[in-house]
Amino acid sequence: MTPFSRSGGPGRKGLATLICGALAAGGLAAAGVTALEPGAASASSHREAPLISGTPQYDNTDLYAFVSPDRPDTTTIVANWTPFEEPAGGPNFYPFAEDAQYDLHIDNDGDAQGELLFRYTFRTHTENDKTFLYNTGPVTGLDDPDLNITQTYDVELIKLHEQKVTSRTKVADDVPVAPSNVGKASMPDYDTLREQAIHRLAGGGLTFAGQADDPFFLDLRVFDLLYGGDLSEVGDDTLKGYNVNSIALQLPTGMLTESPGQPVVGIWSTTQRKNAQGHFTQVSRLGNPLVNEVVNPLGDKDAFNASSPWEDARFLPNVTNPELPRLVEAIYRIEAPAEPRDDLVDVFLKGVEGLNRPPHVTPSEQLRLNTSIEPAAEPKRLGVLDGDKAGFPNGRRLTDDVVDAALQVVEGELVGAENDLGDAVDANDREFGRSFPYLANPTEGSRGPLAEGVGDGNDVRNELGDALRPAGSSGSDDTFLIAASVGAGAVGILLVGAALAWWRRMRDRAY
Repeated sequence: MTPFSRSGGPGRKGLATLICGALAAGGLAAAGVTALEPGAASASSHREAPLISGTPQYDNTDLYAFVSPDRPDTTTIVANWTPFEEPAGGPNFYPFAEDAQYDLHIDNDGDAQGELLFRYTFRTHTENDKTFLYNTGPVTGLDDPDLNITQTYDVELIKLHEQKVTSRTKVADDVPVAPSNVGKASMPDYDTLREQAIHRLAGGGLTFAGQADDPFFLDLRVFDLLYGGDLSEVGDDTLKGYNVNSIALQLPTGMLTESPGQPVVGIWSTTQRKNAQGHFTQVSRLGNPLVNEVVNPLGDKDAFNASSPWEDARFLPNVTNPELPRLVEAIYRIEAPAEPRDDLVDVFLKGVEGLNRPPHVTPSEQLRLNTSIEPAAEPKRLGVLDGDKAGFPNGRRLTDDVVDAALQVVEGELVGAENDLGDAVDANDREFGRSFPYLANPTEGSRGPLAEGVGDGNDVRNELGDALRPAGSSGSDDTFLIAASVGAGAVGILLVGAALAWWRRMRDRAY
């Protein structure tokens, strides 16, 4: 949170003009509340709310939506879960939850209600439950028998009208998930595993689910009282080296939009978890970044995660009277813009007039994307704020520096208080891909050199031996028991010998 230079250009004034022209239309009208047929809400970002921080498998960390740079007739959505995955977190590593519905919602007419819902559900498969290992040898493919724990998923398209289901279609069935990246000895060619996990859909779409490097970049030490009033140590990407579980979906844009004449879509992601009664309830929600982290106060965080966009009138005061500018003013003496903040209502709840605002919009918290704007040849990290209309807050690309952009807007960039505030983290530590799913590979759990002798015929698979054959293979259980018995016998002999030696020493001292 320190001044840093950025490239200039007409973008700042251009967006300010768009915003100022729309301020008169500010305000958030309450919308009717109806039950969401696929599963009513009752309970994101990185550990942003009290309840969800204790159940990371269900925690949305980030949402991205952009026109695909290499396939501009398609739109890509990326949603991430499970924050702060330590790469070496074995032996179980990081599966998707089997009792969850991971949902991507599309509002293509601006009424704050989803018309399309893509639902991902997962199943776990175990080859050999007689071992504690995630894999029992080097894994060379997703169908490798040495990959002991695997997951598959289904994708269902649910179409709705006023939150009533009109149709359900399974668009993908039993698709393999890219596994957690255990390390170089276990997964010597992770690129192959990633490629095998990309699945083609009917109609020209693509889907992917698996582990990835966390694409969000920022200095999270902002929560240490805004760096404690000392800006000398900012610039550390505190998410560097951590992974997430990702879902990526790429579809022909015409499948998402209402019509060619209405190219703006609103997108949000949710997680629904099965409760003790067997019903699914919503426990996490995410549209724009940082909303539930730094806009909503503690008293509203869990309620926001359980809510839906058409209920967002209840959270309006958090946007029009935000806490963060007052904290910045108290610590750094940077004057907070005057309230109420109708400029924030326009950018984050309705979309920018003439850019990504749908006609007849019902204000609500969604990530809004104008799919008719072509990808930028040279994307700028501050997106629209720096003249790049293909970037945040018109959707969100993986490379968009949403922390700096959002902070500058919150501190009054659009109402005359020009500033270059930011956290001095301007890019991800790993380079993103040029094709779907665009995410960087996950950081390996073991990054050191391979053990001596591996790969010359005396590899890990041979050293482990028959004891780790998948269950059902001839002799696997017997071999495992024999090996365990021999080991236990050797330990027993050593213990008895040590006990006899101690007894002799005590006897000699006594006499």
